[in-house]
Amino acid sequence: MQSFVDRFVEFSARLANQVHLRSLRDAFATVMPIFILAGLAVLVNNVVFPWIFEGDTLAHFKVWGEAIINGTLNIAALLLAPMIAWSLARNKDFDNPVSAVVIAISSFIIMMPMRLQLTPVGSDATVNVTQVLTFSNIGSTGIFAGVLIGLLSTELFIAISRLKALHISLGENVPPAVSKSFTALIPTILTLSLFAILAALLANVLHTDLIHLITTFIQQPLRLINTSLFIYSFGNFLFTLGIHQSVVNSVVLEPFLLINTNENMLAFANGQPVPHIINNIFVPTFGMVGGTGSTISLLIAIFIFSRQKSAKQVARLSLAPGLFNINEPVIFGLPIVFNLPLMIPFVLLPAIGIWFAWFCTTLGLMSRCVVMIPWTTPPILSAWLATAGDWRAVVVQLAIIVFGVFFYLPFLKIAERVALKNSGIEN
Repeated sequence: MQSFVDRFVEFSARLANQVHLRSLRDAFATVMPIFILAGLAVLVNNVVFPWIFEGDTLAHFKVWGEAIINGTLNIAALLLAPMIAWSLARNKDFDNPVSAVVIAISSFIIMMPMRLQLTPVGSDATVNVTQVLTFSNIGSTGIFAGVLIGLLSTELFIAISRLKALHISLGENVPPAVSKSFTALIPTILTLSLFAILAALLANVLHTDLIHLITTFIQQPLRLINTSLFIYSFGNFLFTLGIHQSVVNSVVLEPFLLINTNENMLAFANGQPVPHIINNIFVPTFGMVGGTGSTISLLIAIFIFSRQKSAKQVARLSLAPGLFNINEPVIFGLPIVFNLPLMIPFVLLPAIGIWFAWFCTTLGLMSRCVVMIPWTTPPILSAWLATAGDWRAVVVQLAIIVFGVFFYLPFLKIAERVALKNSGIEN
């Protein structure tokens, strides 16, 4: 067993040091404060303000959080693409990483659709518009495209820049900033021109764009998969790559789960047998305890068992948002993103929790979920409210949390050993 753990740690360390994965991890770490602020804004908007205000006053105060969300999560892809370019260029010892940032931003915008169909406020008819960017494309929906373009544009730009025949030399008396600009001139032209050619081909030949292709070939095929638990686990896996699980889950699962919830509530209100176990209340209540990945268990494991100061600091920062199922601080701060040992329980534990709760419900050990509750409802209270006051559901949720602590623990220890090994400190 010890030999296996040692080999797993060694493999994880090598994987963590792979230049592209390391660059992605560095990029996400750079924008981590943005995601933490977004999580706090969601918490205040959906938990704090509703306790204090109501009606129009509540709507006015919520503008604060909505503005923050627009400047953080809704431009996540636009933030990540240049940060990935900077990190990759720096990790590959490229002497002009700032130019790579500019190239990534330009390439990302070049690949955006030039024509969009939008519905004006107060109208049911769509109109065609041009020369606009939408939050849907530069936010969570476009993250995968941002990651891809950030990597590809930087690799292409660096490869072309290292061709000395394409360099323009202005002599030694020219300021360094000017000299670098002219050195990057031809590689910039060639890189952006290649992306523009790709965008033109997609628009004129296939009548589409990169965002639409990702939606069509990644999201839509998942609609054909009927195993909801598999889709949920896959969505969690995407989160470990920095792609929000709602990109998949909200598209594939949410419509069907919401129908189940409505039928459950109607049956419960009419005194009829509740038909569905799985719905969009059940899944987050027992598979997202403390946020995606059931990370409340990880926080508890860190507080009790971890000796790593940085992990405890992240856990303290993440505890308050985590109580309201907002866990971006721990996902991007510990991090779980691109951290192989922690990716495993992050993906598996929610599936185990959902399966265990389903099994208990099938045996009649707890009631079915019949009350629509906010996703920010804290653990324990969420189980009690969702099942219309069934204390047995609280016990089931507690059992999932306790099991999760010990399920996360060995992977947490491996992750800490990997961190020590990568920092040059051996036990």
